[in-house]
Amino acid sequence: MFNALLASNDSTQNSGGSFVFTLVFMGLIGFAMYFLMIRPQRRRMRETAEMQKSIGDGDEVLTNSGMYGFVNAMDGDVVWLEIAENVEIRVSRAAIARKVNPAAEPAGGPESAATEE
Repeated sequence: MFNALLASNDSTQNSGGSFVFTLVFMGLIGFAMYFLMIRPQRRRMRETAEMQKSIGDGDEVLTNSGMYGFVNAMDGDVVWLEIAENVEIRVSRAAIARKVNPAAEPAGGPESAATEE
């Protein structure tokens, strides 16, 4: 048992280059994670914030909970949506997932485009 410990101790003293290689490799992994995960997420967050700022009265929007509605009024971070005739709800501006562009979507919504293909 002691011979195995001494043998492993000798091999670790001679492998100073492997530590540098490991350090460089970990740095490359961190660099790759930044460009593959963190940077795109920040870009999506920035685009979502810009979209939420550009919402105006009369826009059709989709909330994170899946409800479609038309914007009737805004008060700071609160948006009043008309989801049916004479039915209004109050939601946070951050709860709006996207604007709905009626010209870009088929009559059945985004799901029908996926089923037709």
